[in-house]
Amino acid sequence: MSAYVAKKLIEDGERYAAMKETTLPAINASYTLGQIEQENKDWWGTHCEALRQGRGDLLTAEYRDDLVYLCQDGPYQGLEQQQEREKHWWALIAQPGVTMCWPIVMFHGEVTYFEWKCVDDETNETTAKGAVTWVRRGHRGACYLKTEQLTFYRDVFASGNLLDLITT
Repeated sequence: MSAYVAKKLIEDGERYAAMKETTLPAINASYTLGQIEQENKDWWGTHCEALRQGRGDLLTAEYRDDLVYLCQDGPYQGLEQQQEREKHWWALIAQPGVTMCWPIVMFHGEVTYFEWKCVDDETNETTAKGAVTWVRRGHRGACYLKTEQLTFYRDVFASGNLLDLITT
């Protein structure tokens, strides 16, 4: 991907995060499921680039303040309970020499489902994988429910030098 496209995706992600409203917007005739689904599709590439660049600040901004996050280390509620744990996950999947890919991505209204995996660039070994569901009310609502199954084959906690690569 060109540096221009990567920069544009991050800028778009920042713009989408800034559109988040304090109160979860209603789904109605002026904010339809169709519009929300399209906004989620538009957002998707920005999320992937934020992960690739280790942009924990932008990834956190994608969540609502009252996020419910269900995973094997959770459940978590809000933005602080999972913060330290999630930083380790981001550091492991964004580390140099690893490519993250998303072989399955599906959208339905405010639901985004995806499967991901990280591949070692030298050995082609899968280092981590997961399956995730986001319930995201478009740009105005952001993500209020996230469920995730993660499997890490090498490390579960990132080293200090990898954590230093994550922007918070």
